[in-house]
Amino acid sequence: MQLSDVFLQLGEERLRQLVRNISIGKLRTYQLYERFKTRTHLPKVNTENLRSAVPRFWKRLEAHEVEFATDLSQAILIAHLDMIATVLNFLGIPNQEGFFEKDIDAKPFLTEGWQMRVFDHFKADYNESLLLFYINHLDWELGGAQQAFIPASVTPAA
Repeated sequence: MQLSDVFLQLGEERLRQLVRNISIGKLRTYQLYERFKTRTHLPKVNTENLRSAVPRFWKRLEAHEVEFATDLSQAILIAHLDMIATVLNFLGIPNQEGFFEKDIDAKPFLTEGWQMRVFDHFKADYNESLLLFYINHLDWELGGAQQAFIPASVTPAA
């Protein structure tokens, strides 16, 4: 599964919610603003431009633009390093404030049913779309997921 498939399987409405959570300040702090602006083809990254670009983003994800999906996921997740660190700590995955070694073998930490345990534990604390995206991103990055995790109890997104 490609990263764009994670977005596609979660649905366009969840993408809209995720894009709303992009922090322009965090993009600047982590020196990702210019790269993200270039990758998204936006003249300026602001709330209004991001909101109106969601349909174009969706088309690019449908076209499986790998670099775009990567930069979009970075822009979404960089604003939520606190959640990422909390989830990684819950799973016992060694990390430095939400960042982990790229060579890490996470299989011992991602035991059967880990996605549901994470979802159940944190669903009251974090936005559902964001939590689902991060669970699926982590599974894609470390677990080699073939399909997105969406619990039966979650309302399907459009």
